[in-house]
Amino acid sequence: MSLVSGHEFDASLHISSAGPKDYFALLKPRVMSLVVLTALAGMMIEPVHVNPVAGFISLLAIAVGAGASGALNMWYDADIDAVMGRTALRPIPSGRIQPGEALGFGLTLSAFSVATLGLVSNWLAAGLLAFTIFFYAVIYTMWLKRWTPQNIVIGGAAGALPPVVACAAVTGSVSLASLVLFAIIFIWTPPHFWALAIAKADDYERAGVPMMPNAKGEKRTRLEMLIYTILLAPLGVLPTLLGQASLIYGALASVSGAFMLKLAINVWRAPSAEAADRDCKKLFGYSILYLFLLFGVIVIENAALSIMRMAG
Repeated sequence: MSLVSGHEFDASLHISSAGPKDYFALLKPRVMSLVVLTALAGMMIEPVHVNPVAGFISLLAIAVGAGASGALNMWYDADIDAVMGRTALRPIPSGRIQPGEALGFGLTLSAFSVATLGLVSNWLAAGLLAFTIFFYAVIYTMWLKRWTPQNIVIGGAAGALPPVVACAAVTGSVSLASLVLFAIIFIWTPPHFWALAIAKADDYERAGVPMMPNAKGEKRTRLEMLIYTILLAPLGVLPTLLGQASLIYGALASVSGAFMLKLAINVWRAPSAEAADRDCKKLFGYSILYLFLLFGVIVIENAALSIMRMAG
């Protein structure tokens, strides 16, 4: 037996023979892809010239920092992951990577990403990245997740910070535009994640994690999901209203936000647990598409503007 994050956890004592794919899995690559997109939007929404090489390295450092957060999260949460069907096959609970190896990997990547961003861009951006890693790995993972059903609400700030970090990397400051992008991700996170939490409520109950459906009940969770989505729909249009995105973006954000609100209403009004579970899965899947659409359009629009400026 070995001790992981203060909890008993089964793991063999031999040195693992994990391959690159196992270490890549520690980085939570699906989350990293979203971080890359949102950070890129945070860079490109600012009307400044960005050196392509410095911009790429800065974006890579932010992505590696996000991956480091994921590795530290998996190290500390190995005891929880081992009893949840959704996470039992992750590299640590499955025994492919030892806890100490994951910890060392996460700490090394954290230091590397922060130092790289500081040297390539500036130390404000590096400090914000370090805070993001700390907030996710320590404040959320080690404290909030096991203590309060508001864990994902407060902890969602870590996932919303990449656009702010990226903005600081290219401008040396934090702008209103980056804070608007932060707000969109922050308000999006609860309905997105609680949709999964309702569908996986038994897993969280078994692991003893006080997610909202387990701690406050499914009915309360569905209502709060609706409230957050009501806030999110107009918030998604705000970049256009503030002149930070085009009318095309505004139209797409309006339509996609209205559809997400419709799905949230369906979840709230679901007549049975089975119907709620089905509607939550639809909302969860669509919410990912929604965020990719909003930030993808911002990236495409600003890339087109940059090309036009160079051509002119």
